[in-house]
Amino acid sequence: MKTRVEVSAGGVIFRDADPPEVCLIATHEGRTWQLPKGLIEEGESREDAARREVSEETGLLGELVQPLDKIKYWYVWDYGEGRERVRKQVHFFLLRYTGGSTDDHDHEVDDARWFTLAEALERISFKDERRVLNMAVEAIEAKAG
Repeated sequence: MKTRVEVSAGGVIFRDADPPEVCLIATHEGRTWQLPKGLIEEGESREDAARREVSEETGLLGELVQPLDKIKYWYVWDYGEGRERVRKQVHFFLLRYTGGSTDDHDHEVDDARWFTLAEALERISFKDERRVLNMAVEAIEAKAG
């Protein structure tokens, strides 16, 4: 089986509400809630890719606040001629909401929704993304505090 490496970027976008909220996306017919992310395009910086992917997958615009962390994982991609192992690395950034609507998320996403920080930590499906979200929560609370 062939192995491919992918480098992606994504973000935790938050808005100053009372209490503060973050936006998660749902995929697989709403069975998994996760952070928006996607491949970095040729010539694109990690930061620009994070802003673009958050915007495409959530319908929201945000300004970069700070880098958070990166996660690494493996998955298998099935395509017409066979299967491929993919080693994925995702760089996450914290973004402050500046506009847009979750109604405008793209077709790759089943739903995009705002959650309080506590609700988001309960809903998020993947352990590594929960760790990144925890880092974001700490940063958001420090800025509010």
